[in-house]
Amino acid sequence: MSADEDDIDASSAPLIEHLIELRQRLMKTVIAIAVFFVLCFIFADRIFNVLIVPYQWGAGTTDVKFIYTALEEYFFTQLKIALFGSLFISFPVIATQVYGFVAPGLYKNERRAFLPFLVATPVLFLIGSCLVYFLIMPLATKFFLSQQQVGGDGLATIENLQAVSTYLSLIMTLIFAFGLVFQLPVAITLLARVGLTSSDWLRDKRKYAIVLTFIAAAVLTPPDPISQLGLAIPALALYEVSIYMARMVERQRAQREKAEEEGSSASTATDVATE
Repeated sequence: MSADEDDIDASSAPLIEHLIELRQRLMKTVIAIAVFFVLCFIFADRIFNVLIVPYQWGAGTTDVKFIYTALEEYFFTQLKIALFGSLFISFPVIATQVYGFVAPGLYKNERRAFLPFLVATPVLFLIGSCLVYFLIMPLATKFFLSQQQVGGDGLATIENLQAVSTYLSLIMTLIFAFGLVFQLPVAITLLARVGLTSSDWLRDKRKYAIVLTFIAAAVLTPPDPISQLGLAIPALALYEVSIYMARMVERQRAQREKAEEEGSSASTATDVATE
């Protein structure tokens, strides 16, 4: 076997090992999602009853009625609930597998810097979800139900009959939208760490961020002012937090570079004195 072939074999071995590890971690992730999917499907009815609590708060009564207009509609709704719940519950497993695969390629200080973001991601997502559950969804429900009309004296009866699939899609969309928006500080801080953005650039683009935030709120939420403002205002607040986090990253980088320069200068002075 030639030297070139030996080099190819030596370089291909680590790649194969990484692919094997990736397959193993993907299998663990899929198994976790599948297990939680089955468990969530078993308790899909109870999960749906928990998700309709904000609707009950908005309606001002626990005596609410949902319908389904196709034979298979509620079954597929239960499947969606199971998938939604399994992804939500299995996130720690997914994040752990991602970190376990990436961590060996990071320096020790990089692993320490990465861990806080790994913890902050589900916490911020949970905060966004709670904002939807306890505030935005009840207010939006109250707003939409106010559009009903009692019939009589030449007026048509306009009554809300909420379909199970429609309501589930609405609350899931809001939860994911708010959860993703609440990842803004994490994303911008990571970009600042790798030098792809800066606090000065973020401040200069603030006016564009405001416009894009309201556009995103209009697209991601129902067409009511409560939901749109409920997403836009926290997003703008998180943008300001992101600017502060980027500034902290820049200060830490400047302090580290200054310490390295002082250490280099001291080492040079010591070498000169020795000579």
